[in-house]
Amino acid sequence: MSTASPSFAQSTWLVAEREIGSKLRSKSFVISFLILFLGALALIVWGGFSAGDDSGSPVAVTPDATSYVQNAAGLEVRDVADRSAAETAVRDGDVEAAIVADTTSPTGFVVIGDSSVSNTILMALAQLPKVELLDPTGDAGFLGYIVAIGFGAIFFISAQTFGATIAQSVVEEKQTRVVELLISAVPVRALLAGKVIGNTVLAMGQILILAAVAVIGLTVTDQTALLTGIGAPIAWFAVFFLFGFILLAALFAAAAAMVSRQEDIGATTTPLILLVMAPYFLVIFAWNNPLILAIMSYVPFSAPVGMPMRLFLGDAMWWEPLLSLAILLVTCVGAILVGAKIYENSLLRMGARVKLGEALKR
Repeated sequence: MSTASPSFAQSTWLVAEREIGSKLRSKSFVISFLILFLGALALIVWGGFSAGDDSGSPVAVTPDATSYVQNAAGLEVRDVADRSAAETAVRDGDVEAAIVADTTSPTGFVVIGDSSVSNTILMALAQLPKVELLDPTGDAGFLGYIVAIGFGAIFFISAQTFGATIAQSVVEEKQTRVVELLISAVPVRALLAGKVIGNTVLAMGQILILAAVAVIGLTVTDQTALLTGIGAPIAWFAVFFLFGFILLAALFAAAAAMVSRQEDIGATTTPLILLVMAPYFLVIFAWNNPLILAIMSYVPFSAPVGMPMRLFLGDAMWWEPLLSLAILLVTCVGAILVGAKIYENSLLRMGARVKLGEALKR
């Protein structure tokens, strides 16, 4: 009696299990993840303890604003004569910010900064005050730069690592003719779907573990206020990364299917690697540029980095991440359809590299 062939869903899951299992058994993968894990943990714990330094953040306080900082922990109060002296201290860099009384503010006082005001200072106050910047066009603070590096580096490392893994797996199966055995047992599109799903599970697992490290690290170092400010951007980053990685994974698999040798992978995957690298460098060099971040937020390949960064900085309206996510989803569907066609038409083509135009034709 002949056994029934597995369904499309069963075939997809079998391939996904194979991808996950082979990766978890790889010593290089485990070691590289442990290094990334320990590095992230050390950075977060160091940053948390640094932010919680008992010396506190130096702030200039005028006599009429002294009552507002009496119970504020984490501030090193330096008395100044008046508002003019407070602004001078801020401009000269003697203090990080100044707190002065202001009858027009709902809280009765304002916080004056140069180009930005640290979240640590704002969270130390009993109530969030009005903020005035002497140089609004300047940087948004060292913390913003660290967050930009975090989002950019995690997206870059994860997308490149797992994208390259998919590409190498596809070419290895072609080069060894294993793919001919695989597609005799499962549909070609199930093979592609399994590879994408398997590596997406691994990539998302890595992202969620790193997010947990951030939560635990900030909690252990008693930086719950900072955790509250960065929690929502991290959650949005995970959502955007999920669909952004699916988009890239489908394209990496399709690009790899166009060649038959490991040495030729770069010929078709280099454009994708550049797309992964671009958001990393953009967010590092232009993390405080509202225009560039806004553009990044609506470009599918950079939205997983640009939009969470804007949310952290408070520059995005409530509807903007929803619109950006919708654009990403539409692009993701289109990439899957195009990638599946290229993959299906190129997988059994051996020898010379398949041109893109030929791969898109039946």
